[in-house]
Amino acid sequence: MQLGRPRRLTNFAGRFAAPRRTVRLRFTALYGGLFLLSGAALLVIAGIVASGSTRVTRAVPGGSAAVQQSAPAQAQARIDRLQAELSQAHEAQSRQLLVGSAVALGVMVVVSVVLGWLIAGRVLRPLRAMTAATRRISADNLHERLAVPGPVDEVKDLADTIDDLLERLESAFTAQRRFVANASHELRTPLTTMRASLDVAVAKPQPPPAQTIALADRLRTELDQIDRLLEGLLTLARAQHGALSNHTTLSPDRATLSLGHVVSAALAARADAITVKSLTLHNGSGRMWVQGSRTLLRRMVDNVIDNAIAHNHDGGWIRVASQTDGTTAHLVIETGGPVLDQQQVAQLAQPFRRLGADRTGSGSGLGLSIVAAITTAHGGTLDLHARPDGGLRVSISLPLAAHPERAGVPA
Repeated sequence: MQLGRPRRLTNFAGRFAAPRRTVRLRFTALYGGLFLLSGAALLVIAGIVASGSTRVTRAVPGGSAAVQQSAPAQAQARIDRLQAELSQAHEAQSRQLLVGSAVALGVMVVVSVVLGWLIAGRVLRPLRAMTAATRRISADNLHERLAVPGPVDEVKDLADTIDDLLERLESAFTAQRRFVANASHELRTPLTTMRASLDVAVAKPQPPPAQTIALADRLRTELDQIDRLLEGLLTLARAQHGALSNHTTLSPDRATLSLGHVVSAALAARADAITVKSLTLHNGSGRMWVQGSRTLLRRMVDNVIDNAIAHNHDGGWIRVASQTDGTTAHLVIETGGPVLDQQQVAQLAQPFRRLGADRTGSGSGLGLSIVAAITTAHGGTLDLHARPDGGLRVSISLPLAAHPERAGVPA
């Protein structure tokens, strides 16, 4: 109960907080203010005119003093009384006119504010639609356009300018991903040639010197590292290209598979590495069925498991858990370790980002960025969080398969 009170107070305060100064609110205030000023000016002019006419009416009897002096006293008294009544009636009518005008001005100010709010909303409706559409467009759906209909005006020009900008951004993203893919493919040929030449040099009939053997082993290690880097770039480009076009056509090996079986297979394949580091494993992954590229989904799980093993300390632990909420499958992999900076952890989904020299290892810095790209390409999300007690928490959310009971052969 004590935890609920601050939340209710927060909701109450937020409900009665001052409205945000939007363009619509400023337009409404401008319309209402201009109408109030113009109405007040008209009311002042009407008051001046009414006051002037009253003074004229009172001056007329004074101008015929000679005639009144020649009239009888009784007629003069009656005329004075009628003049006084006429003056009072005119003053009352003037006051009533001014009061009625002020009331009418107040009513019209309220009406003008309401009409100004409606008209401002009508005028700004295309801008709100453009803002919402622009927020939906990201690097994953740059093919979408605003395509605002209507006459050629300032709003239409703004929408067309944004569409042109999106088209240029889409071309730039496509060219970048195509370059990465093509460069990775082209670099495989000289790497293969270098590895073959190295094998031929070592395999000569004469026994090579020990230094040559050591150098060859070191070169093979470096070539393997470059090969893994190129493979990571290819996977990243492939996943990003799938996310850019449409995640329903990611790969010809699209299938429905159990994410829990994929996790179990990845852990079984790395049992030796887990044993070498004496890691304690808690595997609580269940049968969560998802759809997508079999190759990419396996690579996604492999990268997360590899990251959990490589960046763990001897005698540490790995915890795998899974759950569903009816529409989404959640896979969580947690590891122990030192306390990490959340700002740096949030950047691990970007290529070539690492957490200090102690976490570099022999990796390429593409592991979690590939996971992020594959997750996004399948319509999911990746969340990276630094655990308060130390270590890293990786959470992957993917849409559940439509009919898990009719899924194909599990992975």
